[in-house]
Amino acid sequence: MRAIPSSRSVEAVIDNSDRTPKRRVPTWLRVTIPAALILIWFALFGAGGAAFGSLSDVSTNDQAQFLPASAEATEVTELQEGFRDSDDIPAIVVIAGDEQLDADQLAEIDDLRDELLAVDGVNAEGASPVLPSDDGVAVQMILPIEKVEGGEKPAEIVAEVRAVLTENPVDGTTAAVTGPAGFTADLSAAFSGIDGLLLAVALAAVFLILIVVYRSPLLPFIVLFTSLTALCASVFTVVALARADILLLSGQTQGILFILVIGAATDYALLYISRYRETLAQHERKWDATWAALKGSWEPIVASGGTVIVGLLILLVSELTSNKVLGPVAAIGIVFAVLAALTLLPALLLWAGRAAFWPRKVAHVGDAGEVHARHAAGVIDASAPDEADLPDRGIWAGVGRLVSKRPRTVWIVSVLALGAMSLGLAQLDADGVASSEFVLGESQARDGQAMLGEHFPAGSGTPAIVIGPEDELQQMADVALDTAGVDSVAVVSADSPAGTAPVTSDGIEAFGPPGTPAPAPTVVDGEVQLQVTLTDPSDSLEAEATVEQLRSNLDEVGTDVLVGGQTAVALDTNAAAIADRTLVIPLVLAAILVILMLLLRSIVAPLILIGSVVLSFAAALGVSALVFEHVFHFPGADPSVPLFGFVFLVALGVDYNIFLMTRVREESLQFGTRSGIIRGVRLTGGVITSAGLVLAATFAALGVLPILFLAQISFIVAFGVLLDTFLVRTLLVPALAYDIGRAIWWPSRLGRGKA
Repeated sequence: MRAIPSSRSVEAVIDNSDRTPKRRVPTWLRVTIPAALILIWFALFGAGGAAFGSLSDVSTNDQAQFLPASAEATEVTELQEGFRDSDDIPAIVVIAGDEQLDADQLAEIDDLRDELLAVDGVNAEGASPVLPSDDGVAVQMILPIEKVEGGEKPAEIVAEVRAVLTENPVDGTTAAVTGPAGFTADLSAAFSGIDGLLLAVALAAVFLILIVVYRSPLLPFIVLFTSLTALCASVFTVVALARADILLLSGQTQGILFILVIGAATDYALLYISRYRETLAQHERKWDATWAALKGSWEPIVASGGTVIVGLLILLVSELTSNKVLGPVAAIGIVFAVLAALTLLPALLLWAGRAAFWPRKVAHVGDAGEVHARHAAGVIDASAPDEADLPDRGIWAGVGRLVSKRPRTVWIVSVLALGAMSLGLAQLDADGVASSEFVLGESQARDGQAMLGEHFPAGSGTPAIVIGPEDELQQMADVALDTAGVDSVAVVSADSPAGTAPVTSDGIEAFGPPGTPAPAPTVVDGEVQLQVTLTDPSDSLEAEATVEQLRSNLDEVGTDVLVGGQTAVALDTNAAAIADRTLVIPLVLAAILVILMLLLRSIVAPLILIGSVVLSFAAALGVSALVFEHVFHFPGADPSVPLFGFVFLVALGVDYNIFLMTRVREESLQFGTRSGIIRGVRLTGGVITSAGLVLAATFAALGVLPILFLAQISFIVAFGVLLDTFLVRTLLVPALAYDIGRAIWWPSRLGRGKA
């Protein structure tokens, strides 16, 4: 039996551990460094706050701008420039009665048209006449909405058009504005709460969690100020890059940036504060405690932030510009979140000291070397760390005992539970949704599209565009007319009063009395433009199928015949999103695996961590698919939803494993692997759980915006983070690592140490 050393020998060991001379930092540096850091961040806070007002000026929600240059719809959009004099966006005004419209109603509608054409921003010269439906129950008007640099936005002009319709109702009718301009206006209205409501809900949720966690009136404000400052610095940088045309910003990207920065910065702050509270108990002077906290927290914070940044930057290989742009925009946010957590927060806490935790007291109880010295002297058995400096009671003590007593049972049950949740993936429908479903809740454009489909060809006003050689005009028209889902074909003609002329199997039709010559088609560089009206709404999946078939049929005419338009843009966007999903996910996994291997100096542990977060992602997506289908009754999901969910969940889920395993490795070096695992769980349990709750709450805040894509990302990430926090990080990873023992550190030297 090993003899227990005397208390005097233990004290000698402890005393020897403190004899290393320490160089004292001059007072002027201890004052100047934190003051300079705070002033720099205050300047960024002010500049970023001013930049918030410019976000709407530099962002766009035009789907066509996010297509890859190689997409067929992009080529058609560029070729269309030669056939038109402006970039006007069509708004379709549809007015429908309860029965056939009478002469008085039609006269009122003619007068109403004059009122609509008088709205600033409506191109009166390009507007269509009042077009009655075949059943006589409805009429439609196509109003080109001008896009003027520095002028009113199309959404604002549509709002004025809608106001005119509301102020001048035609008795016995219902009116709506739909078409591309109408949907753009509805989408802009849905994003209108992004600067105020979204931020307010996210900050309120985080504040409440911080109050519960710290029970301090000062500390939550310090943390929130750190997170808000990181966000302001990010916004300032992103707006500057967008103004320089280096980045393309959308409302969707903007919302994700807000949530990601607030959530990540708060998480990193929680990790630093946890260390700072430990070191305040170990060091009497605030400066020493600050440096000790930085030494203990910078590596996991930088590693966690670096993992997320790498995962986001891999999005740069995407085809879809909206995916490609999200990468650097969100990465900029994470960079500032890390910098704020490691510079501004330590400076503020150095200023506040122990008062930051008031009314709780953080007393100086002695140097951390005392416990290690007792282990070295043999007074405390390293195989029973609960007898050392950790309390016997509490949730995390109980978790530690469960993991140490039944590790194999715990991890097997955890894997089975995650596997069962993953079965819901069979219900996942992520092949795209109609653009009319992008906005949740009320949408006048969606209602107007339904009215249009009841009385006109549903694709009216937003035709598919076919551009091909002049010599093949009739053959292209014949192929289009023979394609199922096509209602009619017209050719762009400057000679026609309407700007287009119908094309039938007999050729271009003439306007006027018999003998009137048919108008000549407009020819640009030897090519003509056909407008193909579809029988289905242009934003529907049925219309996309028609365009896909039309492309296939027109390939027989020639490979130089291209099909574009609103429906083709949606079709090409979905195709690019699916390709990105297939390419990006393996690259993200490979990159994160390499980072974990470098950080943990091991091969086995990183493979365990990667496997756990992938299984967790599958479980989160499976449960989400069931909820979307059977609870929320969503019409489907965009192909980018699983991709974004994967990037955020895997990168952020690995964050918590990094927080845990870096501490486990640190403890294992002193106490051995299995004891180090239990100590790591108990020492990080509280902070990681708090961080998980904060991140889940911030992503859940995205749900306040009535946007289908953001609502789905909100649920997937929030649920997945909670799953990582309470199951994967708390039970699965520790239990599996404990069961494997020191082999998790293979091939490093630690893998050959004590188990």
